[in-house]
Amino acid sequence: MEDDLAGRRKSRAGLRRVWNALLYSFDGIKAAFRHEHGFRQEVFLAVILIPVASMLPVEGSGKAMMIASILLVLVVELLNSAVEATVDRISLEHHQLAKRAKDIGSAAVFVSLVNVVVVWALVLFG
Repeated sequence: MEDDLAGRRKSRAGLRRVWNALLYSFDGIKAAFRHEHGFRQEVFLAVILIPVASMLPVEGSGKAMMIASILLVLVVELLNSAVEATVDRISLEHHQLAKRAKDIGSAAVFVSLVNVVVVWALVLFG
């Protein structure tokens, strides 16, 4: 019975579904910006680095990789924030698996930041 209800909720088609998805996405970005300090820092970084990448005298594919590496950080941070919120929703009690989930999410953000440095260094210095 629950599967049928979930299916009906998801069965909205057409522009209405696209519009709702867009609104939910904006809600998620606003929530991350409001509640996640790391996300705000990374948005600040993106606001600076994306225009810099656009103005640098490198090939279009290099610019695309530089900008994509920055956007990847934002995507990974959003996913990490979602994992952390879910873990906290389940329980604020200390648990080794909750710690592991949060640490792995943090590690993913770190790896994406290292990726920015590597991509930019390779594009700029060959």
